[in-house]
Amino acid sequence: MRAIIVAAGMGRRLAPYTDDRPKCLVEVNGRSILERQLDAYRAAGVDDVVIVRGYRKEDIQIPGARYFDNDAFRENNILCSLFYAEAAMDDAFLFSYSDIVFRPEVVRTALDTPGDYSLVIDRRWHDAYVGRLNHPVEEGEVARVEDGRVTLVGKKTMPAAEATGEFIGLARFSKRAATQMRERFHARKAELAGQPYGRAPRFEVAYLTDLLNDLIAGGEVMRPAFIDGGWREIDTVEDLERAKSVVSW
Repeated sequence: MRAIIVAAGMGRRLAPYTDDRPKCLVEVNGRSILERQLDAYRAAGVDDVVIVRGYRKEDIQIPGARYFDNDAFRENNILCSLFYAEAAMDDAFLFSYSDIVFRPEVVRTALDTPGDYSLVIDRRWHDAYVGRLNHPVEEGEVARVEDGRVTLVGKKTMPAAEATGEFIGLARFSKRAATQMRERFHARKAELAGQPYGRAPRFEVAYLTDLLNDLIAGGEVMRPAFIDGGWREIDTVEDLERAKSVVSW
């Protein structure tokens, strides 16, 4: 199984730690976020790694990894960044944001969940927001699950009270799903360049969740890979300090 890690952004909210390195190379208790991700992937049997680089791309050097470079990282966002690695989306793959750390069993849950689309969703998501001041709950990529299907996902898509959990930024897509994603992406890019897409003001700055919601609206079935903790997002300096007391994986 292949993993595609999108690690192109600047990580401004983690400054000054990101002044001299990409966000994924910021260390948590002596090991970088990226190193922790790779260890979790390997422990789950995933050793084909693709990384989308951007900010300070030359600093990301992982033996055996393949790279795709998003040199327009200042002008785009997660969705467009992922598609710089479109050549690696020719088969089933795992996807992850580069600012999360997670246990190997989180990866296994994504792999073991049936269906073409498997989105890892934390049911205990509120726990991580207790005392979290610089990344309020409104910024979480929450998800609604009904009858075993993810029916809506993303930031500010629903009141927090209506959310089943939080999409952590890790997912598995089958070969068929990858084909559907590529086809929809290019259709929307041709149709909506420079125009709003989902909750994004312009297609170019859309999130992955904007594409996922588009596919859901078109009838694609996305399954929740439920977890109860076992991961952390490190988006701000506050997140980094808090993670130091809980991250041991």
